Amino acid sequence: MVIDGSTDRRGRPATPRVACEANGQAMVPAATIGAAARATVAAAIFGAAARVIAIAATLAAAFAATPAALRAQDAGLPLGTVPESIVLEDLDGRPVDLGDYIGKKPVLVEFWATWCPVCEALQPRIEAAHRRFGDDVAFLIVAVGVNQNPGRIRRHLERHPMPGLLLWDGQGRAARAFQAPTTSYVVVLDGSGRVVYTGTGEDQEIEAAVQKAVTAS
Repeated sequence: MVIDGSTDRRGRPATPRVACEANGQAMVPAATIGAAARATVAAAIFGAAARVIAIAATLAAAFAATPAALRAQDAGLPLGTVPESIVLEDLDGRPVDLGDYIGKKPVLVEFWATWCPVCEALQPRIEAAHRRFGDDVAFLIVAVGVNQNPGRIRRHLERHPMPGLLLWDGQGRAARAFQAPTTSYVVVLDGSGRVVYTGTGEDQEIEAAVQKAVTAS
């Protein structure tokens, strides 16, 4: 390749151009090439970002249009699974074997924390289901071992009682066994110990889920 050393009308050196010896075609200055390349890359990035935003908006709209009862099945253990039987503790440190409940009668398990606003919003639905099914279904509230301890939980319960049996998962055994993705995660098991419902969030249809477990038992 050679550099064209031509001059302008006043005899001053013109902007150098790169000539391609292979075909004799003059090329634009290197600086212009760089600017064009940057503009092309920027346009590509902008276009990709716009497509991502559009896809996200479409998914969000689809999620909002899907009934909560269907969305609920996206979290945690697959339906039909029988979770591992594990031993947790009550708030006084006494062991509680979940095998004493799972497979004996329908069970509802909620992963809960004192600091979880979604759990607080969900609690009226848990309480309503407990009032309706509490004699036939075991309600197990599993306090996760994150940013809380049994003493703090006891103080919280003095002001805000919870329905059912509250258990302490300080080592995360229940979170692993039930594949808990977050607090407010609810798992409902039928009388044979199989998962009939999982869900997260404050808009879960808890009574309908528990009714399904009772009917299947």
